[in-house]
Amino acid sequence: MSTRRLTTAQALVAFLAAQHVERDGATAPLFAGVLGIFGHGNVAGIGQALQQVGRLRYVLPRNEQAMVHTAVAYAKQRHRLQTWACTSSIGPGATNMVTGAALATINRLPVLLLPGDVFASRGPNPVLQQLEMPGRPEASVNDTLAPVSRFFDRVNRPDQLPSSLLEAMRVLTDQAETGAATIALPQDVQVEAADFPDQLFEPRVWRIARQGAAAEPLAAAVTQLRQARRPLIVAGGGLRYSQAGDALRALVDATGIPVAETQAGKGVLPFDHPSALGALGATGTLGANLAAREADVVLAVGTRLSDFTTASHTAFQDPGLRLIALNVSGFDAHKLAALPLVADARAGLEQLAAALTGYRVDAVHADLAARRNREWDAEVERLTAAAAGPPTQAQVIGAVNAGRADVVVVCAAGSLPGDLHKLWRARDPDGYHLEYGYSCMGYEVAGGLGVKLAAPDREVIVMVGDGSWLMMSSEIATSVQEGARITVVLIDNKGFGSIGGLSRSLGSDGFGTGYTVSVDLVQNAASLGAIATRAETLDELTAALDAARSADRTSVIVIACDAARGVGSYESWWDVPVAEVSEMPAVQEARADYERSRGRQRPFLGGSS
Repeated sequence: MSTRRLTTAQALVAFLAAQHVERDGATAPLFAGVLGIFGHGNVAGIGQALQQVGRLRYVLPRNEQAMVHTAVAYAKQRHRLQTWACTSSIGPGATNMVTGAALATINRLPVLLLPGDVFASRGPNPVLQQLEMPGRPEASVNDTLAPVSRFFDRVNRPDQLPSSLLEAMRVLTDQAETGAATIALPQDVQVEAADFPDQLFEPRVWRIARQGAAAEPLAAAVTQLRQARRPLIVAGGGLRYSQAGDALRALVDATGIPVAETQAGKGVLPFDHPSALGALGATGTLGANLAAREADVVLAVGTRLSDFTTASHTAFQDPGLRLIALNVSGFDAHKLAALPLVADARAGLEQLAAALTGYRVDAVHADLAARRNREWDAEVERLTAAAAGPPTQAQVIGAVNAGRADVVVVCAAGSLPGDLHKLWRARDPDGYHLEYGYSCMGYEVAGGLGVKLAAPDREVIVMVGDGSWLMMSSEIATSVQEGARITVVLIDNKGFGSIGGLSRSLGSDGFGTGYTVSVDLVQNAASLGAIATRAETLDELTAALDAARSADRTSVIVIACDAARGVGSYESWWDVPVAEVSEMPAVQEARADYERSRGRQRPFLGGSS
């Protein structure tokens, strides 16, 4: 068997460059490149290997957490078919990636993490940045990545590398298991040479098959749907990753079943389709939440059925509810006593459409969905229309959304995701990019960079509040460095607007959520290399957005909003416990409201037959 004598790091880089993924006959490299910040734990190993091998694009970001967000956003925009590897030094660089790893795994999005590690030989212990734990000499800070990774390994010898890499690739390309895959690399092992088989570096294609549902549960699901009087489809992110929009539309057009959307599934059905009810759950529209309350059969496709989607188990109230869960992950398909259809979203929907030939919902049910669609469209018009006084957040969303069909909007945390979920008129599945599985403050700018790298021909607009911005805006500089122009609409709330509002609703008057020191956000953005401006009105915002589209680099537009005029909850609820005893009358009142709402919670009785 022929071999190559390479360092462990050189073998790693050569292997990554040879990996490809294929679905539906289309093949592409699995890795777009490597995002990395070098330190003593990886500069002489992975750093040297990237320079020498030269087959992977290297991008220098500004923050280790942010670079993982960039990779994850890229993977989401590419439907989980391509991602980046992220490398850091041992120590704070590695632990900075923990948040990004958790976000990737929670959202079922692939990313490869390659943190440096302490010496496998233990010769110079303790080295700089080494965590010492008496009784556990093998421990390092990288162990913090294990609980938030779908795959975790530490390569302590060069000959362990091939098996570790192959298992990591399997996880990254498995649509049911994907998330963060972490391979910790001791700094001495990275530079150690060994004879690696040439076969390791041959081009390898990881094929993603479209698994269909088994015959027996499929037949049971078809029976339940045919017997339903008020069926509802819940469209989740799995539809987007499976690129199943056409399959969903074909099923809906044939059957007339209305559709409500999760954050990750928004846009899979265009907003103006007569069966599109819009957002579901705690951040839902009136029509979707009413339809959920009335539904007797729910087909949940590609969703984790999180508390926001189910309004903390209060959204679905029919006593005879039957829940069908179509999901590529058996773990998700079996949730909440659902009838599980373990299948790729597109393949499963195509099976259902074929089996439901000739079936159509009652005209009254279809007409009601169409009426609710029109009524919500009118409500969006009302909320986003310009009016006297300082602009509201809803009006800012309307101005950003208006007439920009090629836009990808990016957001993650604060009050913006709820308002966007309700108000954004999504025209295609890839135009709405919300990270809401982890709802991570600081994701927005780094995520916007990842989206732009994945979709360079699309206009990327990041919407972010000042709280998230001040946590992590450093990748503005990386976007300028890489020529990846994005536009950031930065809403100046003078603090944590979302949690402030939540605090007030729970009787605590926004305690600890407002800033006491003002930051000049325009100067702050300009210092990172952006074209920065402040808009005082919606007209000024529109003009700034037009200017940003033709700018030569990233633009940041700062605008203040009237926080007192928000968007309503529309028959929804989110379970946030309130103090059971308190001397504060407002808290006592909030607790009474909480008890009443909690009384509406109920388990799903999905049924398995």
